[in-house]
Amino acid sequence: MITYRVDVSDLHQHEFQVTLTVPEPQAQQTLSLPVWIPGSYMVREFSRHISRLHAHQGGQAVGLVQKDKTTWIATCTGRQPLVLTYRVYAFDNSVRTAFLDAHRGFFNGSSLLLKAHGYETQPHRLELKTLPKGWEVATAMAAIKVDARGRGWYEAADYDELIDHPVELGQFWRGRFMARGVPHEFVVVGNWPDFDRERLLADSQRICEAQIAFWHGKKKPPFDRYVFLLNAVDEGYGGLEHRNSTALIAARRDLPQLGKAKDLSDGYVTLLGLISHEYFHTWNVKRLRPAEFAVYEHSRENYTELLWFFEGFTSYYDDLFLLRAGLIDVPRYLKLLSKTLSTVLATPGRHVQSVAEASFDAWVKYYRQDENSVNASVSYYTKGALIALAMDLLLRSGKQGSLDDVMRLLWQRSQGGPVSETDIQLAFDEVAGVDVGTALQTWVHGTEDPPWQALLERLGVAWKTETPSLAQRLGLKVSESALTGIKVTQVLQGGVAQASGISAGDELLALDGWRLRRLEDAQRVLNVSPESTLLVCRDQKVFSVLLSVFSHEGETIGGVQLTEAALAPSAVALRRQAWLTP
Repeated sequence: MITYRVDVSDLHQHEFQVTLTVPEPQAQQTLSLPVWIPGSYMVREFSRHISRLHAHQGGQAVGLVQKDKTTWIATCTGRQPLVLTYRVYAFDNSVRTAFLDAHRGFFNGSSLLLKAHGYETQPHRLELKTLPKGWEVATAMAAIKVDARGRGWYEAADYDELIDHPVELGQFWRGRFMARGVPHEFVVVGNWPDFDRERLLADSQRICEAQIAFWHGKKKPPFDRYVFLLNAVDEGYGGLEHRNSTALIAARRDLPQLGKAKDLSDGYVTLLGLISHEYFHTWNVKRLRPAEFAVYEHSRENYTELLWFFEGFTSYYDDLFLLRAGLIDVPRYLKLLSKTLSTVLATPGRHVQSVAEASFDAWVKYYRQDENSVNASVSYYTKGALIALAMDLLLRSGKQGSLDDVMRLLWQRSQGGPVSETDIQLAFDEVAGVDVGTALQTWVHGTEDPPWQALLERLGVAWKTETPSLAQRLGLKVSESALTGIKVTQVLQGGVAQASGISAGDELLALDGWRLRRLEDAQRVLNVSPESTLLVCRDQKVFSVLLSVFSHEGETIGGVQLTEAALAPSAVALRRQAWLTP
């Protein structure tokens, strides 16, 4: 059996020490570390943090030759166990890699644990014993022999499972609840003393029970235990799904606070949405997954055009399950949906890149945003969520099922396994009883917007377009502060700012002789002047440009506000109720 021992080598140098033992190595034993972690579609080159890699058999040094950026070959003599030792620098306080300091340790196996080629499908064991005093272990990996603090031996069925169990180390709070007969743990590190632990457990339980019922009715889910690992920080947001656990990061101010049981801040709703999103991934991407991900290739990119479904549709359901679990009301849900619509409609790149292309290009575009991304690309998360909305409303308005039926049909047909785009289209057509796959194909592979307003109005939801802000009228985004002034971060394609020659990175100094402190201050000048002179600083050079806001013919988009239509016909109101009733 392949075994690993992970020790805390140097807290202040942020290094883990790893010992890997291959009991019966091959004569030319290949070893490698993944270049990416499933769920985060970017090559991250984890091997760059490995140092002091040595190998030996029976106390004798073994030659190691590096084949490429992430692969080594050990020339072994006989069948004596091959033992490798190495250190891994860990100082990325995210959910994707590894972190270690005097207060906390965390790692994903893909960042630490070399793969012994030829033995990937065999059971793997992990030893976690040599830890600082008072530290505990939290992970969803099966415990074989551990003490009360979780220190000891863990086992995974194969290498893929081994690296699909993140590990939290340190002193943390741990709470538990049951959901449909299955034990769930919630581990939180970095929380304030007045953190309302019981409320977080109760609210998470409601989300989990609603989602288990969605997929399985009264049956149990396809796991025996689930673990949430939440790292509360000053600023941060994100999550990464695993087969029966998830790693989360959130601002600690967004945690629920004792004595404020009725307070439902935007930050806490965002955290609950993150919990809902990652938990839904337990089914939609970890089990029901793209056909291209039937077997992961850890050494290179794994391309698929289906992230609009697996990430986008999950993004549609995350907030919807907050409503279904009774954690938010309908007005709050429609407010969240309005925000997503406003974000996508303010993205010129939706007319340039399809969500299928965005999925395929995730490796080079989504995780590498720059000032022009808003013009050249679209998020398969947000637009994918709105395509899910469009398809759900299309089915519901046609009185032939819903997206819920499609998701469950796909789960049953694939037996919780890989699916193709054809499988998805056929499921839609079967639930609808007519061809709706053509509409899906158009919206997924084209750049045309689905008729969101018309579809929402069919379900008794009123659509109101808000007055554009000055930034929206100008077609730009800025950062503002007393120290740096007004700095342009993005210039939207086809807008006033682009037509006037303004670029990302420019500082906006004055308008018609008036010093600008905030962008909205310019509104008073533009209200009375059809054409104004804007003073701009770029790379220490000051120059002026002309702004003609009212004469510009480009697209000016304000935000969207959704509300329940008060005078909806009874049949429409019933369909709306079926969609939005918790």
